[in-house]
Amino acid sequence: MKKYIPGSKAGRQAPLLLAATALAGFSLAALTLPAYAATPAFTAKTPIKIGVIGEESSVAGGSITKAAILAADQINAAGGVDGHMVKIFTYDDHSSASDAVRAFQRAAGQDHVNGIIVSYISEVALAVEPWAARLHMVTITPGAATTKITKFVHDDYNKYKYMFHGWINSDLVAQTACSAMDQILFKPYHMTTAVTMSEDAAWTLPLDKEFAKCLPKVGIKVLDQIRFNPDTTDFTPIFNKIEAMHPSVIMTGISHVGVQPTVQWHNMQVPIPMAGESYQATTSSFWKDTNGAADGVITATAGAPGVAVTPKSIPFIESYTKMYGVSPSYAGFASFDDVHIIANAVVRAKSLDPAKIVTAMEKTDYLGVMGRVRFYGKNSPFTHGIEVKPGLLTGIVIQWQNGKQVCVWPTDLCHGKLEFPAFVKLAAPAAQNG
Repeated sequence: MKKYIPGSKAGRQAPLLLAATALAGFSLAALTLPAYAATPAFTAKTPIKIGVIGEESSVAGGSITKAAILAADQINAAGGVDGHMVKIFTYDDHSSASDAVRAFQRAAGQDHVNGIIVSYISEVALAVEPWAARLHMVTITPGAATTKITKFVHDDYNKYKYMFHGWINSDLVAQTACSAMDQILFKPYHMTTAVTMSEDAAWTLPLDKEFAKCLPKVGIKVLDQIRFNPDTTDFTPIFNKIEAMHPSVIMTGISHVGVQPTVQWHNMQVPIPMAGESYQATTSSFWKDTNGAADGVITATAGAPGVAVTPKSIPFIESYTKMYGVSPSYAGFASFDDVHIIANAVVRAKSLDPAKIVTAMEKTDYLGVMGRVRFYGKNSPFTHGIEVKPGLLTGIVIQWQNGKQVCVWPTDLCHGKLEFPAFVKLAAPAAQNG
């Protein structure tokens, strides 16, 4: 079975290849899938079945299934959602779009789930999106960021309305990063220039495009936008090139990689801070994975140990850490909330009819572990995307300091101050440090 590596040529073509394959090679399997016209009755004892497709060997995606299991355990221990127990079916897609499509078909056709949570990889989410439409299966991604996911829903709502986006999309990730870094990093440390360094993947295309717009708006000149193959093992030439340009900051867009560039940044003593998105750095295992080279790295995420984004955040983190030995990644926060969101939508719909569940999902207003979750409507270009704004959900920014994730933004919630390893050379900060 062929694997599609995110960001490689094969990975970038995976959604198109799989869409064609889905109509051809998988067509026989489709014949065995349920006809959703015959919707099972929804009674007082009907369980809510949720399929969860994750990447068990991935740092960022491994907590998708784990967080979902924890959510269901807690829901059921409390008596269910209005008495309805939640049953989780987990699948490992091995970071492969083809495996994810097969898992999606199994969840719908054999396990008869009522909704599916799928992947942190944009290429995987895009590969299953046509199947969500075809099978009328309520689907949400807790980690993929490409704006193409919601564009399909916006452009052809009746077909793609079953797809939801449960994490901040790349456009809004970049805008939030620009705003946050301007407050805590750019202005306090008198920064004027940046180089963006992103893995070549579907989610970073809109990210880099938006960085090119929002960084100049806050006074940061973009000297270069470097995109690298996720299979890269030696970042020496990239860091040498960046150092030669003398930027104030390196703005990152990395998810499928993270350990290797971080370790080399530290070992080479690159005198430029790294900030932006480093999704592998969102879980506490990253410190050990990098042998402490993460010290000073800044990344946006959904939450962190000891940070009460909502009253539910710290209890979730503590329960997850007790169960699994590490804190959840950003996708784990989203997956935990997504179990509640789907289950609550089914109960509010009082039906297993997918169209009715979609209508209920669209009315979601749920205070979860990562913020208050609502979805953009039909008039938004991000239809069914998670709504991002103060008072709802913005994410947070953390910096790795001495083995801990220190929350540094938003400043009304986080009171940590930036600290950098000695090899990072910065202008003296303003007296108030932001």
